[in-house]
Amino acid sequence: MSPVKHLKPTTPGRRQMVVADFGILTKKEPEKGLLRRKNQNAGRGKSGKISIRHRGGGAKKKYRVIEFGQKKLNIPGRVLSLEYDPNRTSYIMLVGYGDGDKKYLIAPEGMKVGSEVICASKGIIKKGNRLKVGNIPTGIEVHNIELSIGRGGQVVRSAGSSATIMAKEGDWVTVKLPSSEIRKIHKNCFASIGVVSNSEHNLISIGKAGRNRWRGIRPTVRGSAMNPVDHPHGGGEGKAPIGIKKGPKTPWGKKALGGKTRKRRRYSDRFIIKRRNKK
Repeated sequence: MSPVKHLKPTTPGRRQMVVADFGILTKKEPEKGLLRRKNQNAGRGKSGKISIRHRGGGAKKKYRVIEFGQKKLNIPGRVLSLEYDPNRTSYIMLVGYGDGDKKYLIAPEGMKVGSEVICASKGIIKKGNRLKVGNIPTGIEVHNIELSIGRGGQVVRSAGSSATIMAKEGDWVTVKLPSSEIRKIHKNCFASIGVVSNSEHNLISIGKAGRNRWRGIRPTVRGSAMNPVDHPHGGGEGKAPIGIKKGPKTPWGKKALGGKTRKRRRYSDRFIIKRRNKK
């Protein structure tokens, strides 16, 4: 089964379109008890002003409550279904437990309905199981990793991503993240075994502008196509360059590239052994 589908070129938009093949998914309707209302705010903050541009419209969608922490320790669960989640790039799985409780978890690659998963301090190294990183052998690929003990998975949650356990020393485990950053994580933090599902997500091609509108993404106009009053790049005769001295600017005149925005001495920097490779 092909992971993506190339559509018949019946229109110019469909000629370019590549969509995901949802053949591996087993359930169309989500679990009602795990749904929450999701308000669309069109990129506006509490004051009603636009804080994120190019947002608005789109199809209504509800939020699926994902158990990133997997609080049910030492209780085995069985995968009931594999489902699509419009709020994330990866697929999710519905896991049922012996006490009748159901939880949504991020589905790893190759997970099947009927498989058994467990969250425990120690356990079998198997896809979907969640263990303490100190008890996972080196070289194993993991995802949904905790950075602070008990906080739940915070990193490596997007489609096709995985981190690698590299070394162990004392209370700390060295992990290589998908960004190539090498970082220390406490041995009592939890991580799930395997690679996040839907690794072919990067092959999807939107194909037409209307499909982005369905996703709630509005058009982006180039600054060079505007007037000087609207953007620092605007104006001039014909196609005018930005200018070497001026450099690329945001609509508000700030540096668009190269401007430092991160804290120089962040408290968590001491856990970073090697910074990510900058492109």
